Amino acid sequence: MEKGMNRREFLKATAATGAVLIAGDLLKGGTLFAQGSVKIPESEKITITIITDNYFDFFRPNYKIAIRHGRRPSWPDTFLHAEHGLACHIETIVDGHPHSFLFDFGIDFPGVSRNMELLNINFERLEALGLSHSHYDHFGSLVEILKSKKEKIPQGIPFYVGEEFFLERVGRLPNGTIFSTGYLKREAIESLGVAKIVEIKDPTPIVPGTYLTGKIEMVTEYEKGPNFLVKKGDKIERDEIIGEQSLVFNAKGKGLVVLSGCAHRGIVNTVKHAQKMTEVKKVHAVIGGFHLTGAKPELIQSTIADIKAIGPDYIVPTHCTGYEAITAFAQAMPNQFILNTVGTKYIITQ
Repeated sequence: MEKGMNRREFLKATAATGAVLIAGDLLKGGTLFAQGSVKIPESEKITITIITDNYFDFFRPNYKIAIRHGRRPSWPDTFLHAEHGLACHIETIVDGHPHSFLFDFGIDFPGVSRNMELLNINFERLEALGLSHSHYDHFGSLVEILKSKKEKIPQGIPFYVGEEFFLERVGRLPNGTIFSTGYLKREAIESLGVAKIVEIKDPTPIVPGTYLTGKIEMVTEYEKGPNFLVKKGDKIERDEIIGEQSLVFNAKGKGLVVLSGCAHRGIVNTVKHAQKMTEVKKVHAVIGGFHLTGAKPELIQSTIADIKAIGPDYIVPTHCTGYEAITAFAQAMPNQFILNTVGTKYIITQ
């Protein structure tokens, strides 16, 4: 199949059906989780580019699968923007065909947009957009990106979200006052006429070679989720973040690659969910936010113990993992640990 047609057909199918199940050579037998294992097509190459994150180190050298955004001519102009947010560009090659999409969008539009330019993100080749969860540090710049790139992003591009993404998230002050922490509004996306919202519950292909997890099962005793709140009608309830999505890849000859946004439902739960849904035990890399910032030492140590038992070749904590947990991973898994920095490309080949 010719590459351009491959991408167009995938976009057409996903926009029309929500990509619950797409037959044919693009996904090679993918099945719903409820019906058995999900067979993710193997990728000959996976490239995960960190558009923005909490930390930028201009002098950090390349290391193993991590290719850094280093010195360039007129080097002060190449400094990247860092923030308490996360945004990623993903590329896969499956059966010789390239595919690309964006996953999470950070907070600050000027900074994120400039990073996208410096990192040469090609919007015309995007096949999908995905959001891990509806917290502001992951969707803050989304609407402005869609506005500014409206002429370049393919019309009708699918935008994948999980359950309860458009509910209002709130907080409670010590005096009991409820305040809004911001939320993604459906009409803000639909009014632009660029992206088609696709709400999912089950493991779902976002592009060939990559699946969204669907609802992540919580199986560990210690990963209970954060004490966040959500507004449902007139009621304020604990937010279970049931729609949180992570990404799962199948690297040819290497095993699974799991990319999380924040892993509010637990990074160990997330990886175990990926193993169960694919029936693939081998994990090559775990990358993303682990939401362990400010966590008690025993929670951090339990998480590390279970990740070590899973045995990934690489562990890359980002974003909301927190200093204590990041340094603990570095000490406990020195041969697998990679320090993330903004602009890093993680390149995994067969």
